Amino acid sequence: MSSGCGERSPKGRLLGPGNGAGRGEPRPRPAPRSVRGAGGQRGGGSAMRAPEPMPGYGLLLRRGYGSLAAAARGCADCGWELSLRTWAESAQLGWGEVLLCALGALGWTALRRAAARSLFRPFGEWCNLRPKDAAKMPESAWKLLFYTISWSYGIYLLFFTDYPFFYDPPSVFYGWQKGMDVPTDIAIAYLMQCSFYGHSIYATAYMDTWRKDSVVMLLHHVVALTLIACSYAFRYHNVGILVLFLHDVNDIQLEFTKLNVYFKHRGGVYHRLNDVLSNIGCLTFTISWFWFRLYWFPLKVLYATCYSSLQLVPNIPFYFFFNALLLVLTLMNIYWFLYIVLFVAKVLMGQMQEVNDVREYDVEDSKKPTTAKKREAGLQLPSALKEGMHLKNGLVKDKRL
Repeated sequence: MSSGCGERSPKGRLLGPGNGAGRGEPRPRPAPRSVRGAGGQRGGGSAMRAPEPMPGYGLLLRRGYGSLAAAARGCADCGWELSLRTWAESAQLGWGEVLLCALGALGWTALRRAAARSLFRPFGEWCNLRPKDAAKMPESAWKLLFYTISWSYGIYLLFFTDYPFFYDPPSVFYGWQKGMDVPTDIAIAYLMQCSFYGHSIYATAYMDTWRKDSVVMLLHHVVALTLIACSYAFRYHNVGILVLFLHDVNDIQLEFTKLNVYFKHRGGVYHRLNDVLSNIGCLTFTISWFWFRLYWFPLKVLYATCYSSLQLVPNIPFYFFFNALLLVLTLMNIYWFLYIVLFVAKVLMGQMQEVNDVREYDVEDSKKPTTAKKREAGLQLPSALKEGMHLKNGLVKDKRL
């Protein structure tokens, strides 16, 4: 084990590939079909295996904690020196790939600016959206476009090719080897996602509407970019494809719901269809967030990375590093889910009469004294300021809970 766990496995605790799931448990029987190895080629040097049933939360906690504890006990020579040596021996990331990713991030930024200027903003003006909605609509339209494309490509990889990663998550480590080749179709997905998250760090700080959770969003983008880049360098790309697939779907629903919120009041007229679609989107977003990020993600991804990885590759590099980042990602998913639950609870209890913006609702106006509201109503303010907002970076910035 490396990166905080040396090039050796904990004694007497971990099993090698194909030695069964644990003491007293039956060995997996060979499957009647072959599966791709970790590198994408059929077979990949791995034995024929039957897909392992998805565990429950209890089994995940027992085996995950047991594997982490056993790895920590068996790693007496862990430290920065070992980590740097393991990085030099195992990481495969060239300057050409870094440059390509950076150019891709610049390309996404330029493409977004061009799309906002030539397509999204003119369309918002044509629809006669309210000022605050017209300012935020291009951001949601851009994200909806990207995540629809990226998630569709993830569906293609997981369900229309020979990759068995979704139905058999431990297979992401079958045949894993240091410096193995990354299949072209997966490399395309990695380039697209890595460059987009590089763009997203800049966009969140300087282009997007600033919200109450924007700092957490910046942290999310940094963690995601680190996971994508390092998983590519250490050839954990199969896990990365599964992680991206389980997260992108919620962004599609979120931005679709936001767009319907923005478009339900346009041209000075209330449009019931957009209101109904925003309510449906809010409900499906809440359910799918739990299902994809808090159910499938830990039981498929965390189980595979915390437990199955050590069973199949006892000396797997940077075991603690990657699992720590994945656990941080899980905590952020829980954090945002609490926001969503709070939002839905306020709607159900009648504290909010309609869906205004998923994960977001105004808190500043509710804290203003009544006299201040009357005084503000009597002033002739610009349209953006009438909405109770301030301007920043050329966009209407709205503080939200």
